[in-house]
Amino acid sequence: MSGPPSRPAPVEVLALGEVMLRLDPGEGRISTARSFTVWEGGGEYNAVRALATTFGRRAGVVTALVDDPVGHLVEGLVRAGGVDVTRVRWVGADAGARTGLNYVERGHGVRGALGVSDRAGSAASRLAPGDVDWDAVLDGAAHLHTGGVFAGLSETTTALAEEALRAARRLGVSTSYDVNHRPSLWRSRGGADAARAVDLRLAGLADVVLGALQLAPASGELAAPEDVGAVLADLGSRWDAAGGEGPPLLVSSWRRVVSAGSNDWGAAAWSPATGAVVGPRLDAVGVLDRIGSGDALSAGVLDGVLTARAAGAPLAADGLERALALGVAAGALTMTTPGDTCAATLAEVRALAAGGTAHVQR
Repeated sequence: MSGPPSRPAPVEVLALGEVMLRLDPGEGRISTARSFTVWEGGGEYNAVRALATTFGRRAGVVTALVDDPVGHLVEGLVRAGGVDVTRVRWVGADAGARTGLNYVERGHGVRGALGVSDRAGSAASRLAPGDVDWDAVLDGAAHLHTGGVFAGLSETTTALAEEALRAARRLGVSTSYDVNHRPSLWRSRGGADAARAVDLRLAGLADVVLGALQLAPASGELAAPEDVGAVLADLGSRWDAAGGEGPPLLVSSWRRVVSAGSNDWGAAAWSPATGAVVGPRLDAVGVLDRIGSGDALSAGVLDGVLTARAAGAPLAADGLERALALGVAAGALTMTTPGDTCAATLAEVRALAAGGTAHVQR
């Protein structure tokens, strides 16, 4: 097994997570497909890839890949996405590990999108505390992003995510945790209650908690982004009782599924300094492929967090409102293209955030 180079390439933001191959049957069904389009994807990775390709940040990924042609296919896709791979831990092809796969149907009309993951025994799921030299990996980085998908892979990845968040705090690197609950990952690990306990513990170590609505008591479908803001404010005020000292910023998307091809979309956030802040609401967003839209929202918010951090100031209410607007726009545009990742330019994101339309650009 070989490790990363002794001097990883300098980056601003890092993701700790699994990168899988996504196999897409296009307009067909998984069960009847005869060919698939290949993409790369993964909840934590998608966010930093959008930070790289759309927001111009220098990004990298901390993960494990198998040193075989499939693993190097993933590596090439990640490189093409502008994300540094010098922190990848390469696992020998004879070690019994594999590359995780994710089969995704886009959905159409009354038929919702469907994801079927095949990731048991993947190289990333075998990562464990002690596998990563965090002092070297985080050297020069400003931010570390991880989440509940990676933590849900195995007992050892849960422990590694905690190790990473604690190391980042020790080194003065800001952090984010995307709850991003996947029920399929927790069926053999205690179900939703066990996942929530892990998420509360890890989220309590982060500076930004994304998908924070999933940590709140079940409240049914919320009617508007304003309701999300109210729930986040309540969650923040009760964090001591729920799981210890709360993080400085809670963020969550809002979505109403009209059909597989039409979603109402928005977001809200809360911090002790700003109170609840509500982003723009976009109704009847046309959806080609909704996977990854929440990760693009995360990228927009994290871009605002990184901008404020570079300026040496906390993210004020107006800055948080702008970050939510960019995140909502990036998420909406991600729904218009196939694959997990955001293909929008920063100019397109800014134009939509400023109230732009879908008129033809000539």
